[in-house]
Amino acid sequence: MNALNLIPAITEIFLVLAIMLILVVSLFFKEENGPVSYTLSLIVLAVCAALSYYHLDVGLTTTAFGNMFVADPLANLLKLAACIATAITLIYSRLYTSDRGMLSGFLSGEFYVLALLTLLGQMIMISGNNFLIIYLGLEMMSLSLYALVALRRDHVASTEASMKYFILGALASGFMLYGISMLYGATGTLDLSRVATATADGSANKIILVFGLVFLVAGLAFKLGTAPFHMWVPDVYQGAPTSVTLLLGAAPKLAAFAICIRFLVEGLGALVADWQQMLTVMAVVSIAVGNITAIAQTNIKRMLAYSTISQMGFMLLGLLSGYYAGAPADAATNAYSSALFYALTYVFTTLGTFGVVMLLARQGFEADNLDDYKGLNQRNPWFAAVMMMLLLSLAGLPPMVGFYAKLSVLQAVFATGQIWLALFAVLFSLIGAYYYLRIVKLMYFDEAIDKHPIVINRSMGITLSANGLAVLVVGIWPSALMALCTYSISRVLAS
Repeated sequence: MNALNLIPAITEIFLVLAIMLILVVSLFFKEENGPVSYTLSLIVLAVCAALSYYHLDVGLTTTAFGNMFVADPLANLLKLAACIATAITLIYSRLYTSDRGMLSGFLSGEFYVLALLTLLGQMIMISGNNFLIIYLGLEMMSLSLYALVALRRDHVASTEASMKYFILGALASGFMLYGISMLYGATGTLDLSRVATATADGSANKIILVFGLVFLVAGLAFKLGTAPFHMWVPDVYQGAPTSVTLLLGAAPKLAAFAICIRFLVEGLGALVADWQQMLTVMAVVSIAVGNITAIAQTNIKRMLAYSTISQMGFMLLGLLSGYYAGAPADAATNAYSSALFYALTYVFTTLGTFGVVMLLARQGFEADNLDDYKGLNQRNPWFAAVMMMLLLSLAGLPPMVGFYAKLSVLQAVFATGQIWLALFAVLFSLIGAYYYLRIVKLMYFDEAIDKHPIVINRSMGITLSANGLAVLVVGIWPSALMALCTYSISRVLAS
């Protein structure tokens, strides 16, 4: 094989070699004696982020492995964001995982190895240009997450959550694989560009294509955590260790967004009228179910799980607004870039909220009930302010970045002429603001129940502070990130 053909995949190749190195190193250097695997993992993530940024800055679209792997600006942007999100997760998780004995035993570095394997699966999904390659990346990510959820072997809730996630995840993977097999039967190829050609010229059987599309969208909905395939989300979020919940709920959303673009827009764009209807139903049900059910939750991890369902519904609004009758030339670019902006900002906002949950947790105490946040302003005014900024962003209130993200998506929906859909989203956003503002009220106006001092790891404190401030700063000046999203999407649509 020509060595030049491997250059587009150099980030993934480096990550594979680094994972093998960390796996071997963890056998000889136990984490309880020093953060060797942790430090190596952060170095690896920094190098992967640098490589992704370099390719993003160059701006070329290149392929490898017989056109099965593509490195374009969208892929490089999402890989960069996934690397940063994973690194932030590891920083937030350092003290939490150590206190719960997740870094001890024969393979003391397995948490970091599995986290990096999860990232590798995401990268393969993001750059996949072939149905089978994307599915392999999806399974690599999913299997690593199944193991991570069950990492606390002596913890009943984690084991139960892992079994639920594994069984429902296997079912969703089966749906997706069955859908892919039907699309292969109809088109005779697994290459996304060839599938796009076969569906556009009418040579493929339309009935088989639509049936395959239904199964494919069902699998995608599970990975995104959107209704009506959301049943696993609250149980797994609550039962998994919070550090694993963050690995599960942050960066994988970027990979799920990528395969939505690859499958639906690049591969099955000719069937847009069919998948738009499915996405519309999922978006409406997700926004309604997520916001209404979250109000009744007293566990903050379950509340944030239902929040995730509603937030993913909002992202679907951007994805379904790309094509419509009488659309101007830049309509698809605007819609998909708003969905991309929403996905990126949601991931980094949810990183911060779960970071605060881990900040307040200590050995034998999870800080996962809403009452645990009473009087947080009295205990630590700065991190109460950080949590407030993050919650206001999730609620979509100005000047936080969540407001601009929701506004850009709503503008894309308005452009389609579906005014009812935009009004529906606004109404349920107002309903959803209640459960976010409830936590702000508990932090600032209730008397603290938990009087224990908050132990703040220096690196975690600095990262969490930067995370909270970024939500505010990007909300005030969103143009740079939005321009990057627009550029990435326009390059994908032009290719």
